[in-house]
Amino acid sequence: MTDLSVPTDLIRPVQGLAAGVGDATKAKIKETAEAFEASFLSQMLKPMFEGLSTDGLFGGGQGEATWRSFLLDEMAKKTVAAGGIGLAGPVMNEMLKMQEGAQ
Repeated sequence: MTDLSVPTDLIRPVQGLAAGVGDATKAKIKETAEAFEASFLSQMLKPMFEGLSTDGLFGGGQGEATWRSFLLDEMAKKTVAAGGIGLAGPVMNEMLKMQEGAQ
């Protein structure tokens, strides 16, 4: 196993976990897992934009620097909406396991 390989049981959806969980709860868990993935992506995108100059002919100046974090958040949300990087699924599975264990 290399550093980049992941055991398949971590990424495969767990069957039967959500049996005791209502539809509203599943939807809220999915929403929370996707919000976590978007937050993670936003933090990973942040270093890519640090140090970029906002001066120049087409630069946004201080306004661009001020609103950059909002741009990164929206980029992350759109990435998750388009399928993401596969983080929301395992997070959702773990949340469902915790929910089932608490019942």
